[in-house]
Amino acid sequence: MKVGVIVATYNTPEWLAKVFFGYEQQTDLDFHLIVADDGSGVETAQVIERFRQRGRLSLQHVWQQDSGFRKCGILNRAIASCDCDYLIFTDGDCIPRRDFVAVHKRRAKPKYFLAGSCQRLTLPISQAITEQDIASGRAFDGCWLLSQGLPLSTKHLRLFMGRWVAEVLNRITTTKGSFSGGNSSAWRADIERINGFDERMGHGGEDAELGYRLIHSGTRPIQIRHSAIVVHLEHERNYIDPESRARNLQIRTKTVRSRVAWTSFGIQKNPCSIDSVRPFDVKYPTDGHS
Repeated sequence: MKVGVIVATYNTPEWLAKVFFGYEQQTDLDFHLIVADDGSGVETAQVIERFRQRGRLSLQHVWQQDSGFRKCGILNRAIASCDCDYLIFTDGDCIPRRDFVAVHKRRAKPKYFLAGSCQRLTLPISQAITEQDIASGRAFDGCWLLSQGLPLSTKHLRLFMGRWVAEVLNRITTTKGSFSGGNSSAWRADIERINGFDERMGHGGEDAELGYRLIHSGTRPIQIRHSAIVVHLEHERNYIDPESRARNLQIRTKTVRSRVAWTSFGIQKNPCSIDSVRPFDVKYPTDGHS
């Protein structure tokens, strides 16, 4: 099973450097890192080149011209540009814990996608986290983060759990698994079978819409929110647009109600009948996963 990690980014080079360092610390380094860049400037390219020169990561930079929020488009280009069997999706502001890739690979299962989530940090903590904090694991330790000013909340409980407690909670949680752009994974064949992300969508629920179509095509979610840990660095979001969110909601609502699986606005730019998208009609690598 050839694994690719697709990191979506846009003009947050300082955060992206911390994310790359997190991937250098992974216990399982057998993966290809694809940067899906929605039009960042030269500073981001310099960060990518610096980490490429370090030689610890297999890095690929997929870039498109800046023309507003077009995350779905660059994600589709990243999917089409790689030859990986299994894809982990995350963002350039999400630092992975050292077992992040290993958890996704261990839990990968044919006919399923993995649904995780992100642990949000405050801006002061995001700015203060160093490479030493990431390498030592402090950046993912609930007690340390609380000492740095992270507000006490039940949302942070996963940062205090051991592996086995986390696995139990993954199984008994009542939270439905949804596809999150910051922490989810799926078989490339399953994503291509529904034609990837819908490029009509701007910011707001665009990742969840793909998850609904995966479910409609017969691919089911597995919850890993308590065991696949990433911390989300805070930053400005000048791309938030109420009109875009409203349009996205309309598309997502139509997807749910009509139970469509294929989008005509995805990787392939040609129409396709939903009748051609059948559950469980793809072959998966024989890598020992079941």
